[in-house]
Amino acid sequence: MRKVEVCFSPELIHLFDLEDKIVVVVDIFRATSTMVAALANGIESILSFADLEACRLMKEKGFLIGGERNGLTAPGFEMGNSPVAYLSGEYSGRKLAMTTTNGTQAIEKSKGAFEILIGAFPNLQATVSYIQDQNKDVLIHCAGWKGHFNLEDSLYAGALVKSLESTHESSEDGAMAMSLLFEKVGHNLKGFLSQASHAKRLQNHGIEEDIDFCLTLDLYEIVVKLDERGFLVKV
Repeated sequence: MRKVEVCFSPELIHLFDLEDKIVVVVDIFRATSTMVAALANGIESILSFADLEACRLMKEKGFLIGGERNGLTAPGFEMGNSPVAYLSGEYSGRKLAMTTTNGTQAIEKSKGAFEILIGAFPNLQATVSYIQDQNKDVLIHCAGWKGHFNLEDSLYAGALVKSLESTHESSEDGAMAMSLLFEKVGHNLKGFLSQASHAKRLQNHGIEEDIDFCLTLDLYEIVVKLDERGFLVKV
């Protein structure tokens, strides 16, 4: 069987070998959920930036620009980091440049992998099926919160590990632990994750609708990956 492991923070990614692995980057609240929502609802492609200013400059090249820091829309940006902002299809056909507090940093630190996928609950099963067709070891890279462990990304990791168990075995304790946690609480994602620190931060901003979307399973049958040009695209 192939192996699956979990990196709980970008601060730990240097401890893992990325070569010849599929890396699944996950930032449930909200970057990777927003990316999946945007591409499923008409955004042509997404260019991910770790740096705020570099992303802001893409407006001059005709990109829609989305910027978030500390849960809020960054000054000078058209969009923040809300998945529900894309559900109407209003931005269909546009290219999006995006930078966030945690998720786009994790994408940048995942470069060097065989392939980078974007993980979110709304396209979980599609991602599982795609991975199982590739016959590669998998590393789940949790964006966390400013270098720290968080519950929502780690629980998604557990869902992915559990869903891959017919083809991939846990190669370390973190993957095993998160699989067991998802098995125990996965039937009540919203109830369990309402206790998570970042969920509470977002609730303080009044965006419960975003949280509901981010914790909805299998809305879309799309896979999101980084292509050879550096754009996130749906396949």
